[in-house]
Amino acid sequence: MSAPTTFSVALHNETATAQLMADVALLIGPGDVITLTGDLGAGKTAAARAMIRYLAGDDALEVPSPTFTLVQGYELPPFPVMHADLYRIEDESELEEIGLSPLPEATLVLIEWPERAPSAMPQDRIDIALTHRPALGSNARAADITGHGKAAAIVARLQALREFLDASGYIEATRKRMAGDASTRSYARLLRDDEIVILMNSPQRPDGAAMYNGKSYSAAVHLAENIKPFVAIDEGLRAQGISAPAIHHSDLDHGFLISEDFGSDGVIEGDPPRPIAERYEAAVDLLAVLHGKTLPETLPLGDQTYAIPVFDTEALLIEIGLMPEWYLPDRNAPLDDDKRAEFLVMWRELLKKPLATPKTWIIRDYHSPNLIWLSNRTGIERVGVIDFQDTVLGPQSYDVVSLLQDARIDVPEAIELTLLSRYIKARRASDASFDAAGFAELYAIMSAQRNTRLLGTFARLNRRDGKPHYLRHQPRIWTYLQRSLAHPALAHLRDWYLANAPPPQRQAHG
Repeated sequence: MSAPTTFSVALHNETATAQLMADVALLIGPGDVITLTGDLGAGKTAAARAMIRYLAGDDALEVPSPTFTLVQGYELPPFPVMHADLYRIEDESELEEIGLSPLPEATLVLIEWPERAPSAMPQDRIDIALTHRPALGSNARAADITGHGKAAAIVARLQALREFLDASGYIEATRKRMAGDASTRSYARLLRDDEIVILMNSPQRPDGAAMYNGKSYSAAVHLAENIKPFVAIDEGLRAQGISAPAIHHSDLDHGFLISEDFGSDGVIEGDPPRPIAERYEAAVDLLAVLHGKTLPETLPLGDQTYAIPVFDTEALLIEIGLMPEWYLPDRNAPLDDDKRAEFLVMWRELLKKPLATPKTWIIRDYHSPNLIWLSNRTGIERVGVIDFQDTVLGPQSYDVVSLLQDARIDVPEAIELTLLSRYIKARRASDASFDAAGFAELYAIMSAQRNTRLLGTFARLNRRDGKPHYLRHQPRIWTYLQRSLAHPALAHLRDWYLANAPPPQRQAHG
């Protein structure tokens, strides 16, 4: 068992309490337990209320003290939260009646007066002990924050975050929660005077166990496992005239960044959302410009260099393997060893052509959630790119597919083809030898690769990570996959999928 980690914070007023609790909230998740200790009136409920309001994104949310109800539950945007007060508990057996024994799964639990049921508290928890400090002001408190068990690492990280915010001048900024993505990263907006910047928390960690030739999934397919690729690629894109956010402050060792805020004006509109033509055209033009350049394969990173990984055959096959690994079993169609071998042989052959073409930077998740419209800029600089840490060297068609077959919104086939033609026309205008028919074939192959992988990824996000809302995208991905399988070069693959890969279940809306 690791030794507990403790540090102390002086809280001069309720604003400082809210800032601290927002910082804790940035680093924790469902399944974590926070105990709040201190005398009557020490500010335990105020601290819990501040965290719940931050997670809700609502400073006015009604958060009553659970003194009488004992437990209050909240269904908040990131995850459910349970707020408990054990002051009136006479016996630990009562915890079962109020839903705290066993502790609920996939829920953040905040517990006041944990000393009333000490043996029921989990070994892995964060304790925040609050005490009055009248010498510092009538509302002043001190908070002693201790991480027990696995939570010791979170508290050490919290201390590093507070030191980073202090050193960069944002310790007293107002924090506003931002929605995260499918990764382990989390974000907040920092408001200071009339300035707004973005705080990114990117902890160093692999995605998954070492199952792929001794590597985690993220290492095997070249996904960023720390913040350094983000910083290197960010500066690399900006050097090419592309709007990536300016980085104001960074702590590369701990994985914290403060960067420019591009706002939230996207490239889609309506309900259901659809592409905004002018914005998608600019996003296509950006790719055509980038792909027409000879780009460096290594980039400066402080006093070091960062080598952009190559998207090689093995990485592409491991990605594709998520379909038989996660999607097909969900559809009651698992592959036997012979079928799995046949699947990989077929793909290995198909990938030879795109992998023999000139390489470019593949931004990889170049699609609507990660593109911000900057209307005060001109040309391709109007497209703000915010997610690029997984950039690899590989086929030019990949990002064109990411954009025009957006996994999260419907891109009608007519719009897809119009924009694909726009890209090809722009490439031919700057390079007379650009092969339009050849590119269309490479586009179909990389579409089949990406959409095969996404069927597996979204099945895994549901089953492994408890994120079922990704399943609703599977029918759309299936539609894109059918479009690309119609290309004559993919006839053999189309037949195999027809025989072995059933379509996804339609998700009920709601």
